[in-house]
Amino acid sequence: MYDGGDFMFQAVPIFIGIIFVIVISFVLFTAIKGVSQWNQNNQSPVMNVRAKVLGKRTAVKGGGESRAYNHYFITFEMESGDRMELKVKDADYGMLVEGDEGELTFQGTRYLGFERQGLKAQR
Repeated sequence: MYDGGDFMFQAVPIFIGIIFVIVISFVLFTAIKGVSQWNQNNQSPVMNVRAKVLGKRTAVKGGGESRAYNHYFITFEMESGDRMELKVKDADYGMLVEGDEGELTFQGTRYLGFERQGLKAQR
């Protein structure tokens, strides 16, 4: 009699269990990382610095069988020469142009607003 099927009945549940543990670990890691970043931003002081808009970019997430989401990022250069890329809302992304100079308000990695020099930008 052929006992080849016994191996599959033993190996497949172990394989599925390993995949389940990997997926759950990834979800937990992502959630913990997000909560940690949120907490770190809340602990950071609100900063107002002179800055210049250096660049803009978008990133599309999803698509295909699911809804696609656009994420908007702007790179700022502070007077000190440091550069920082912050995720912004679509309205802020549309209102800012490369080369704009003004006062950047942020908290940790959280964008709070940008007031162009001589003009009042909406937050």
